[in-house]
Amino acid sequence: MNDILKKLRKYEVHIRKAVNTRMHGDFHSIFKGSGLEFADVRDYQYGDDVRTIDWNVSAKGHGTFVKNFREEKEQIIFFLLDVSASQYLGDGNKKKITIANEICGVLTLSAIKESGHVGLICFSDQKELYIKPGKGLKHAYQLILKLFDLQPQSKKTDLNKAILYTLSVLKRKSVLIFISDFIDESYEKNLIALSKKHDLVLIHISDNREREFPRLGIIPIIDKETGKKIWINSFSKNFQKKIKDSFSENKSFLENFSNKHNADYLWINSEEEYVSKLIKLFRVRNKSHIVR
Repeated sequence: MNDILKKLRKYEVHIRKAVNTRMHGDFHSIFKGSGLEFADVRDYQYGDDVRTIDWNVSAKGHGTFVKNFREEKEQIIFFLLDVSASQYLGDGNKKKITIANEICGVLTLSAIKESGHVGLICFSDQKELYIKPGKGLKHAYQLILKLFDLQPQSKKTDLNKAILYTLSVLKRKSVLIFISDFIDESYEKNLIALSKKHDLVLIHISDNREREFPRLGIIPIIDKETGKKIWINSFSKNFQKKIKDSFSENKSFLENFSNKHNADYLWINSEEEYVSKLIKLFRVRNKSHIVR
């Protein structure tokens, strides 16, 4: 476990240095959103972001007003992490679940060092682990240890149950980092509810075989979640097309959802180095002026 913590600290330092030197902004701004609360309104001034206009107040006919926000001292960063069996696809240290755990650990350390409160829900088709938001390095290390020691009780996935549970326990507006392969159906309605209540970040983890399956002939494959074995012809053009189309449709859905519902989206291939992609995500969040 010490090796894991050393690795996470190394990545966390890398990210912090990149943010501070390349973006010329405060590192805590990557977690903006939940740290803003409405204070009052004031007269619109030239140069104000039109997206901060309070149209309800302005509609009364006494002028144009913009919302004033103040930053809360303590923010909540909450992780919603998929630990179902499909997350265990991959080889060695490149399994999707390993990458997801590392990202969760890196961002936990980063948030804690910026005085954030960090919490975690791990889910399959049931709650597997819940850690209420807390602060301090001791809390961060305990969270990371429990995360990496977790042995899920169920292999199945139910994103709807996970989202509904999160909505029920997380009452205060938070930065919600949702990490999954998002292989499920009919969860959009509840995901919209999540995006309305929280500052939502979707981190989509995938394996190469979800986009292009190796051409090995007629072989048996086992569904990790159901245990069902089926035989497939991996040379088949129809099979290869189905694999590519399924992944593309899922990725497009998440991208379009994020654009439409003011969420952030990041896709990470489990085989690639992910720190640079996290930095890019932070750059986007730093540059965004939308008040969430």
